[in-house]
Amino acid sequence: MSVKFQKAFGWTVDRRGIVWALLLCLTAIAAIGYLAPEMVWKLFEPAPAAVNEKQPSQQSTPRQAAPIVDVVSISDSEVILVIDSSQFFTVDGSQALKACVAALEELDYVESVLWVDEIPPLNIFGLRESFFPGVHASERQFEEAREAALAHPLVGGQLLSHDGETTLLMVKLNWFFVESDEAVTDGLRRAVKSALKNFPSNDFDVLVTGSVPMYLTFITSQEANRFKYQIIGYGMVLLMAVILFRGFRAVMIVAIAPTLGVFWTLGLVSYFDLQDNPFIDIVLPILLSMVGLTDGVHLMVEIRRQRASGLPEKQAAKRGIQKVGLACLLTSLTTAIGFGSLSMAHHRVIREFGWASVLGVIVTFIAVITSIPLACSTWLGKSIHHGHERGLIDRNLSRISVIIDFVLRHSRVVGILGIVITFAFTAISLTLRPDDRRTTGLPMKSEAARAIDHMDQAFGGLEMGFVEVTWKAEVPSDSPEVLKVVTEIDDTLRQEPLLGSPLSIRSFIDALPGDGDFEERMPLLELLPPPLKRAYYSPERRSAKIQFRVQDLGIAKYAPVFERVREECATIARNHPGFSVRLGGEPVRRWESLFQIVMDLVYSLGSASLIIFVVLSLAYRSLRLGLISIIPNIFPLAVTGVYLVVTGQTLEIVSVCAFTVCLGIAVDDTIHFLTRYEEERAELQASGGGSEREAIRRAFIGTGTALIMTTAVLVVGFATVMFSDMRDQRIFASMAGLTISAALFGDLVFLPALLSLFGNSDRSPDEPVDAGLDPEDGETTDAITSEPMSPATFDR
Repeated sequence: MSVKFQKAFGWTVDRRGIVWALLLCLTAIAAIGYLAPEMVWKLFEPAPAAVNEKQPSQQSTPRQAAPIVDVVSISDSEVILVIDSSQFFTVDGSQALKACVAALEELDYVESVLWVDEIPPLNIFGLRESFFPGVHASERQFEEAREAALAHPLVGGQLLSHDGETTLLMVKLNWFFVESDEAVTDGLRRAVKSALKNFPSNDFDVLVTGSVPMYLTFITSQEANRFKYQIIGYGMVLLMAVILFRGFRAVMIVAIAPTLGVFWTLGLVSYFDLQDNPFIDIVLPILLSMVGLTDGVHLMVEIRRQRASGLPEKQAAKRGIQKVGLACLLTSLTTAIGFGSLSMAHHRVIREFGWASVLGVIVTFIAVITSIPLACSTWLGKSIHHGHERGLIDRNLSRISVIIDFVLRHSRVVGILGIVITFAFTAISLTLRPDDRRTTGLPMKSEAARAIDHMDQAFGGLEMGFVEVTWKAEVPSDSPEVLKVVTEIDDTLRQEPLLGSPLSIRSFIDALPGDGDFEERMPLLELLPPPLKRAYYSPERRSAKIQFRVQDLGIAKYAPVFERVREECATIARNHPGFSVRLGGEPVRRWESLFQIVMDLVYSLGSASLIIFVVLSLAYRSLRLGLISIIPNIFPLAVTGVYLVVTGQTLEIVSVCAFTVCLGIAVDDTIHFLTRYEEERAELQASGGGSEREAIRRAFIGTGTALIMTTAVLVVGFATVMFSDMRDQRIFASMAGLTISAALFGDLVFLPALLSLFGNSDRSPDEPVDAGLDPEDGETTDAITSEPMSPATFDR
């Protein structure tokens, strides 16, 4: 590493005017992003393109349109009210249910409500009759009505649970009249509760879910967590810093950098319109605070040492940034590489988080190397070294140094053990399997999540998958073979217990009276009302659809199910020339994306690890050091992988994100240790004394305080997110805390052993080491001067 390159960092102290201008400029740009980012968007909006109208001869001939029919669909509602009761088929219960529907339909923003009594009759010539008898009906009549409702293919298992005790009200909204988010959740619930007041004897339990409530629940929880956990996290970090530094002024200066980094990043991210990303809104601010605080602590520890040695404020700040600046640059570079590898992911949330994190790391690095030296070089830096000798870690560093003494005495055993454990843990981590659930992005105790769980039990799931059958033009749409193919697929789906309530034209035809072969049953299709028939059969497009429900058990559990269904469908298609069969739907799409989750992790970790290895090898001009750094960087990730395996967790999107982010953070401690090791080795060689192991020991003492400080602060900061009600955020926080803790162990135990074992040592690993212990009283001493050792000793 070039001495001139290190000294170049002194410009942040020598050129204060430029630093002030840079800080003010970035702050102003970020402030505009918070207040009015559209001002910048308008500058880059392209001019509207001229409209070239086609000549009549160029216009394409319109395709023959299918008849306009308002089909009955149970999968396109925006809000679902899940009502649970054992009294639907009683006089009071049926009247209460009708009153609930009437109350909903009176709301101007409710376009329609699909429920049991809105289903058309199976026969086109039949009249619609209510499934609920009149108020004077007997219990027997209500029981017969219940059986009739359950026998209807679009009611039993679809709008009414098989036990008859849960029903669904499928609500479509008229968004023109929706005035607030609260209206489509609490407003609907209040309308139903108000109607139920007239029926006090009924025990209706009402839950609201669906695509809109789930989205609003996610956004509401995200907004609540965004500020709550940031305040808690920052408060805990500040408290930990005060305890560790034992100097209020030093804490406030260190806090400037992460504060500016978070402020700048969120302001700049606003220009890119990256909303509704839980990682950017909640995790990124805490993550950048930790990253900025890590480098800030290392820089402050060094500046305090320089002040304690007697240097004035400006010289101490300049000397501190020159000694630590290069390490901060390398840590920011490798962290950005780790985050940047997320940009290769196929999942939009991860890609956006990756790019935002790269931007955040860059501006946070700028904040660290400018604001902290600038503040320390002024009157604020006069007393920052006060309390230096009373720091919790500094006072106990001599006790902690027994670790390095033990490691250097047993470097061969410790080094080989580190390699073996890392490879063994990595092998165990590779057994992780990917998974995905709809409710992972929702608070586990939220109403929307509880409703989904109830629908899993009562209906076989909220999500819908389908199998689409298409046929060639030479196959008549009224061919009995169409019904035969649909029936074979329907039978296949019914053999899978995890697939709930398959629904197709076969279901409706079977519900009609009569029996016979497919040639005799196919004409019955013409008796079905168009709203029912065309929901699952479209002769103009030569297609038919078989729909089924999927529970939120984790999509990995459906992998063998979907594999079997797909294989059976392929067999059916081969047995019926002219027909094509396709398995589709949102659950199927998520299943197909599971492999991509694993590949995203492999690509991101692999590419990031390779690039980091190259960067470290070039930075230290040593392939040997680059190879040595692999173990302490992979070890913490392997530990976290084993934790996931032991606790029975799976590899989810948040896990992929956390692994890559943790790699970027874990390598920071390694870089600071290696940088200090290189400096100490150069100084020892220049002075003509000391050994390779003495350089390792000095690096341990020189960086130990900052490494332990930053790890403690980082773990406490991430631990605050563990109180979140969002499962994804708790997983991310637990993985980050465990990885950072394991990284400290790897860098203070395995890394020194590997440097001693495989570095350019001037003695064999088994040769006794002068650990710097005075034989008389065991006091830690400088191996060169035999004077009592303190961290400031190494700055002479």
